[in-house]
Amino acid sequence: MKWIIVTGESRGVGKEIARRILLEGTYGVIGISRSKGAEVEDLQQLGGDRFVHLCYDLDDVEGIKTLYLKKLKPLGVLYGFVNNSASAYDDIISNLRVDPLEKMFRINVLAPMHLTKYVIRDMLLNKTKGSVVHISSISAHTGYKGLSMYASTKGAIEAFSRNMAREWGARGIRSNCVIPGFMDTAMSASLTDEQKDRIYKRNAMKKETEIASVVSTVLFLLSEQSSSITGTGIHVDNGTI
Repeated sequence: MKWIIVTGESRGVGKEIARRILLEGTYGVIGISRSKGAEVEDLQQLGGDRFVHLCYDLDDVEGIKTLYLKKLKPLGVLYGFVNNSASAYDDIISNLRVDPLEKMFRINVLAPMHLTKYVIRDMLLNKTKGSVVHISSISAHTGYKGLSMYASTKGAIEAFSRNMAREWGARGIRSNCVIPGFMDTAMSASLTDEQKDRIYKRNAMKKETEIASVVSTVLFLLSEQSSSITGTGIHVDNGTI
């Protein structure tokens, strides 16, 4: 079976990406997240043996090699990787603290870079023309108070994706980013309705970005329908300015 790795599949956008891949029926999903709650059980019931959940904390960057060799590689050929997991450390720069900043960079940048390393090696070993999709953020393209540090992690992963596409395109391995606007997810749950309203007024459609639209774009980039698209970022943000 050909597999697609989806990190952070236990909730929100990640769960919906995993669910849609399973419903489409071509690939199996390997979900990687810290916990196995009711949402993961739902995916297990939907996918059966086409869904595997691996409990792993991406803060442990050094353990990713073992994760690949002991858990991922034995499952079969990797076709795709959706880097969806993210940690948010929101604060203004004058309050910056090193420990949470470094943790955020480990989860948002270093871990997906290391996972991508082993995904590429697996694709080369199996002569797979695969696709890597990173979930970025509109905050990497326009300013929001308190998000400069988080945005820097997403800017880093976008730069990584562009250069990876150039390195491996000749081997049929693609890399792209999906850049969502603000969505109604757990990451934005701490915002008040007034704060959300101010954010939504900054986009052309004056509302939150629909999760379904983001997910459909991810599935498109994983599919052969996007075989000539690599090294780019697709904004799904209701026209945010």
